[in-house]
Amino acid sequence: MLWWEIRLTLHKKCMQSILEQYLITFGWALTGAISVALSLGIALKVFDWLTPINEWEEIKKGNMGVAMILSALILGTALVIGLTIMPS
Repeated sequence: MLWWEIRLTLHKKCMQSILEQYLITFGWALTGAISVALSLGIALKVFDWLTPINEWEEIKKGNMGVAMILSALILGTALVIGLTIMPS
């Protein structure tokens, strides 16, 4: 083989490896987005069922305490799910 053929072969292998890594990263991002969306929806529904007030109406009225509790629930759930599905 000539030197440029060797270089071209190495370049093709390198590009395939980079493309493979991009596809893996995209797959993990898609998995994370779906997991967080589903888990947040479930967590908010369960929280809504467990509390005696309507949180969304309280937030519309300007109740900052309820808004802070819901934001903590959203951030906490997203953090747990994100760390769970993160590849090592």
